[in-house]
Amino acid sequence: MELSLYRDFIVELATASGDLIRPYFGASDLQVDLKADETIVTKADRDAEALMREAIVKRFPDHGILGEEYGVERPDADFVWVLDPIDGTISFASASPLFGTLIALKHNGTPILGCIHQPVLRQLLIGDNQTCTLNGTPVHVRQTPSLSQATLLVTDLVDVAKHQDGPAFDALISEVKLVRTWGDCYGYLLLATGHADIMGDPIMNPWDIAALIPVIQGAGGVITDWQGNVANGADSILATTNQALHSEVVSRLNP
Repeated sequence: MELSLYRDFIVELATASGDLIRPYFGASDLQVDLKADETIVTKADRDAEALMREAIVKRFPDHGILGEEYGVERPDADFVWVLDPIDGTISFASASPLFGTLIALKHNGTPILGCIHQPVLRQLLIGDNQTCTLNGTPVHVRQTPSLSQATLLVTDLVDVAKHQDGPAFDALISEVKLVRTWGDCYGYLLLATGHADIMGDPIMNPWDIAALIPVIQGAGGVITDWQGNVANGADSILATTNQALHSEVVSRLNP
């Protein structure tokens, strides 16, 4: 399938949404609201998704859309765009740059394109399951020979014990070289660009996951759910730099 048309459109969506989001970052008057599920949302989240949805409907009226803030339209379409306007809203609302915009395109249910866009740092990472670029330059995961040399990232240490095997994760922490909470989608950007080795989230939503799959696989990494199963359609994610490391991590997390 020729993806250049859709790739160019992802760049347009990322650029336009980034221009909208950027002025809100660090603003003293940023309004933060609490949603029904007790997660937070800002005007930037809502307006960025609305902007992208409008652009998609205008350019590809037959395509479906799934977004965090405004739900699903035409879910049975052959092509479905999956949007998370600000992944890492807590970081964004706290003036931390560890957030980004996630945009994915699924064809017949399979993610074929994905992007992680950090609009403040102006980093645009795009993957197609075979290749991955950062601002147009090819990137690749680094080679990590062992757990003892690995950098492990996670969004929230407390969440692991709530949704997965907490003691197993604590044991894994004792085996790696470095642990940091450089999380949400930015952790996956760091892994795909060769700056980390393991990134995991014990609980995820569909709009959190879809864009990560083409990015991580395109950069040469491995991505599954927490138990090592297929990532597409999962409710957790584990990404690493290679299969050998991935198998080790999965076995540690699920003793």
